Amino acid sequence: MSAPRRPSDPSGLERYYVLTGGRSGPGGPAASLDVATLIVSRAAAAPGLQHEHGEILRRCREPLSVAELGAHLGLPFNILAVLLADLLDAERIEARDPVAASHADRGFDLALLEEVLSGLQRL
Repeated sequence: MSAPRRPSDPSGLERYYVLTGGRSGPGGPAASLDVATLIVSRAAAAPGLQHEHGEILRRCREPLSVAELGAHLGLPFNILAVLLADLLDAERIEARDPVAASHADRGFDLALLEEVLSGLQRL
């Protein structure tokens, strides 16, 4: 009996290992990324980039949250965070806090939060 054939295209954990170069999590400023962080491209995709890096740059021409980006690319958060760290280090993307800086000092809109709570309670 022969050994099972392996697919020629890496999938699953092998694929993630290849994508991240064996890294399990981001370092530096990317360590503070969360699912609500907005990602915006600062540069166009260039030839020679890893496919996923280029796809991130193309999809993030307009601000896109890390959660949305992960859903579009079909990648788990920790794998995506490593790829985003690469692009942040190369200054090809910008990570933005989802709360606009001009509104951060005023806090949250209490009326809006109450409306959301009321709507959730009606469900």
